[in-house]
Parts: sequence; C-alpha cells; structure tokens
Amino acid sequence: MPRYRITFAKTEAMRFTGHLDVHRSWERTFRRAALPLAYSEGFSPHPRLILAAALPLGCVSDQDLLDAWLTEDVPDEAVASALAGAAPPGLRVMAVSRADPGERALPTQVGSAVYDVRLEEASSIDDLPGACAQVLTAESLPRQRRGKDYDLRPLIEALEVEPSGGLRMQLAAREGATGRPEEVLAALGLDPALAFIRRTRLILADEKDVGAKSPSLPRSQGAPPLRAS
Repeated sequence: MPRYRITFAKTEAMRFTGHLDVHRSWERTFRRAALPLAYSEGFSPHPRLILAAALPLGCVSDQDLLDAWLTEDVPDEAVASALAGAAPPGLRVMAVSRADPGERALPTQVGSAVYDVRLEEASSIDDLPGACAQVLTAESLPRQRRGKDYDLRPLIEALEVEPSGGLRMQLAAREGATGRPEEVLAALGLDPALAFIRRTRLILADEKDVGAKSPSLPRSQGAPPLRAS
C-alpha cells in the first residue's frame, strides 16, 4: 500500500487541541476528502495514520509530519488538494510526498525538534543571555515529569537568544528522551504561561550534519555554547 508523508502546520485555531484529538481530526479530514485510507486488520480496525511527535498543549507548529497509508495509488498532488479542501481550521496542509513503505515508524525517525519562543514583556528577566549560558553550562538540570526524576540538560541540544528578544531552542525528541520547551523555560526562571511557543521543525535522526541544516543554532557542546544578540 502506498505511504504518504504529509507536512502540515497546526495553527492557533488548534493551539489548545491535544495530541489524540489532532489524530482524530486527521481521521475525519481523510474521510471528508474521500481518500481511500487503509485500516489495520483485526477485531477493531484502526486507520493507518501516525503522527511524528506529540506537540505540547498550547503550542503551534509550522512543519509537523504525518504518515498515512492508502489502499490505492493516488497522485501526490491530488492527495494534497483533497486534504487541503477538507482540513478543519487549525490544520494547514503544506506538502505531500511519497514515503518508502519499508521505512520504520515515523516517530522512531524523529531525533530533534526546533522551537521559537516569543516571550511576553511580563515574563522578561534582566539577563536572559546569562540565564541561557548558565543552563547550557550546567552539569545537570534535575527535573520531574509525571512523578519520575530525569535530567533535562542532555535533552537541550542548542539554545540562543534571538534579536527580537525571544528564544530559539533545539531539543531532543527521541522516544523516551524528549525535551519539552516549557521545562526549559522553567529552568531559565521564566513562566511558560507567559510565552507563545512555536515548533518550527522536526529533524529526523538520519538527517546528516544537523548543524549545517540549522546554521542559526549553535550546538550546546563545544565553544561557544551560546550566541546572544
């Protein structure tokens, strides 16, 4: 069965829509688009759709990824047009391409995620570049998620202050090792509730030379670990 990779944006209309509800929205979108979506076998068949990575609630995204299997071969352009016409407010189809059916599951291919964070004036701190440098030079950043202790520091791959005063961060997004932008903000002494977070890109693990693909993001290892403007 042909496998399609949909690149899409999750906009402000769905900013507070959870991961499972986004998945259900895609199911409904395929039905409205009258595309021959494939289903799993068994007593309770499920549509063969898989999202690359959950997006933290309250965040928007520019280039999220979804894999879908169809029972018939449909031209990429026709799939893109049908989905764009059927998508609800909050989901915007950016591109559709063919994926290798033999590739491993899409979530296992994701290595990192890039976020842009716009800070409200009330959340500002006196020395944001200094706070970022302190986070990047820390040996560990003990945190707790769902009652389990973990170290946030290895999950922060890059961090910088943008000329606008916002933040850009590249965080690990592997299964079992995912950095969350709101926890980075908390480590900086910022209130995540006073920030607008946008995930601008997912980086697949097999992409070569991540630094070359994200030249504006300094790596957190080596010197210098932070470029502040």
